[in-house]
Amino acid sequence: MKTKKLKIILGIVAAILVIPLIAMQFTDEVAWSLFDFVIMGMLLLGTGLLMELAWRKASNSTSKIIYLLIIAGVFLLVWAELAVGIFGTPFAGS
Repeated sequence: MKTKKLKIILGIVAAILVIPLIAMQFTDEVAWSLFDFVIMGMLLLGTGLLMELAWRKASNSTSKIIYLLIIAGVFLLVWAELAVGIFGTPFAGS
């Protein structure tokens, strides 16, 4: 992977993680620990890198879109499970 694309992915991950960090300064509704930031950072970085890999390796635009949608869907399901435990698995601490 080119360094420029990696820097873009890391910048997007950092920008997304800054949102709850700023929100924590203004409200008690957002209460993330360091562990929350680490886990979300890993989840976002892994998703971004997987999307980049899928984009480079897919042969045509239809398969690229399908792969990206699958990766985004899995990300959203894992995120929802970690946030509120919608499936009630031990993975979310339920």
